[in-house]
Amino acid sequence: MNIFSEFTGRVRAAVLDLYPNGEVAPEALERIVVEPPRDPAHGDLATNAAMVLAKPLKTNPRALAEGLVELLLRDTDVAEASVAGPGFINMRLVPEVWTKVMRAVLETGRDFGRSDLGGGLKVNVEYVSANPTGPMHVGHCRGAVVGDALASLLDFAGYDVTREYYINDAGAQVDVLARSAFLRYREALGEDIGEIPEGLYPGDYLVPVGKALAAEYGERLKDMAEEAWLPLVKNATIAAMLDLIRADLALLNVHHEEFFSERTLHEGADGKPSQIEEMIEELRARDLVYEGTLPPPKGQLPEDWEDREQTLFRATAYGDDIDRPLLKSDGSYTYFAADVAYFRSKFRRGFKEMIFILGADHGGYVKRLEAVGRAISNDDAKVIVRLCQLVKLFRGGEPVRMSKRSGDFVTLRDVVEEVGRDPVRFMMVYRKNDAPLDFDFKKVTEQSKDNPVFYVQYGHARCRSVLRQAAQELTDMDQSVAALREADFGLLDDSGEREIIARLAAWPRLVDSAAEAHEPHRVAFYLHELASALHSHWNRGKDLPQLRFINIEDRQTTLARLGLVQAVSEVLASGLSILGVDAPEEMR
Repeated sequence: MNIFSEFTGRVRAAVLDLYPNGEVAPEALERIVVEPPRDPAHGDLATNAAMVLAKPLKTNPRALAEGLVELLLRDTDVAEASVAGPGFINMRLVPEVWTKVMRAVLETGRDFGRSDLGGGLKVNVEYVSANPTGPMHVGHCRGAVVGDALASLLDFAGYDVTREYYINDAGAQVDVLARSAFLRYREALGEDIGEIPEGLYPGDYLVPVGKALAAEYGERLKDMAEEAWLPLVKNATIAAMLDLIRADLALLNVHHEEFFSERTLHEGADGKPSQIEEMIEELRARDLVYEGTLPPPKGQLPEDWEDREQTLFRATAYGDDIDRPLLKSDGSYTYFAADVAYFRSKFRRGFKEMIFILGADHGGYVKRLEAVGRAISNDDAKVIVRLCQLVKLFRGGEPVRMSKRSGDFVTLRDVVEEVGRDPVRFMMVYRKNDAPLDFDFKKVTEQSKDNPVFYVQYGHARCRSVLRQAAQELTDMDQSVAALREADFGLLDDSGEREIIARLAAWPRLVDSAAEAHEPHRVAFYLHELASALHSHWNRGKDLPQLRFINIEDRQTTLARLGLVQAVSEVLASGLSILGVDAPEEMR
């Protein structure tokens, strides 16, 4: 039950009753929204209807609002309606509406707020996609959590979601990885390799790969020329790195449905052209690929810049700053060519929305990815890019040192093993993805109200504790969910109780708005607000016994309050599940 979308429909119907002869354009009607008022003292709902319609209807917004108020007051669910300021409309609802909300939460449980907003639209969420050259580091951690939480949020909002990881297993960096592993292979055979040469990967994570190669091949690889051993070592090392990456991500409970290999874009099968070749010819047939030259980049010229004719994609025709080269001077494909072919693969697999979760250093990719999406799909698919800012690690305010195991960075495993999965996942989405994030190991493990993840989880545990206590003290009372649904929720007339119910009613709207904006951090904010309302009301009960959730002398009110507690428990658990965080039954 989404009271905001329901009353948006009622307000739009009132507008059409007021203007029944087609005066209101459909696009104007779509701009009408119903939302919570900024100040709860003004009512339960507010609408901008008169403000957005006054100009196209060439009328005074306040006069229009007064006409709408007269119609809205005929709605049996509206207790009060009034005009505020230049033409905003505030409404207060009858108590029966909140009873319906409470029963809807208890009826659907953790599915309360689940919607059909997405209509089953096929969405591909690609996140992490780190080069398979080592373990996950803390920078990957934020993108992993944001992408995974967004995928869960979209699924909850009715989209058909696929989580995808793009394996960058083609290119020079993979050859460097293979040569680094070969050095560890020689070390495993007893050779003193000395210091790791500049340009190779120095981390200890390649030691087990070297040992595995030695166990499989013995001395044989040493007797081969590089062109013979390189593909063998490359395949073995990539497989080992992907196992390492999957294990690291599993610590965060991140699991992708699809791992897509970049190499498959370069390789043709049975004499057929590769997917990149097919893509270039397809775009050439549409006159989107041509031979030409690019202007020199602004500022100092990079050393590898060449003033030469190139095979270019007409990216500027689709909003990019410059056209993009598809072939290098040696005839090999650019990274961009693989990106275009990869998007083409996604589109051919039926995805209508492609979401990319990238690091902040990939800001320059946004326009080119959007251009690729428009070109390949003929504007039939949408590209959405979300950039994740850096994470800075602290311990008690002091910067955290690098990990010896990784060589030069703090690993994801280091962070999760020290503080646990739940604090990492919650805190990584407790800031908007494009805002910098300071992660303090000490603060995220504190058991205090200043630690958001503890505060929210403690809210769920407190609910479960109240329900267990009620079962122990009122053994002859039916406290089943079915019984709670039939409670008299009109008895919940305290301001603290009404605030909690209003926040519960806002959950479906929050789900839809967060999904539409692709912003899972809104879920974390909402959960903190709901938990805060619960804790605040609990604390009031310390001084005012009549507000306590359990009152043996007033069983009717107790049953209603237990229904409220059960409802809060369900919504907290639902939101935490979207974020991939546990909802504990108790906390010690």
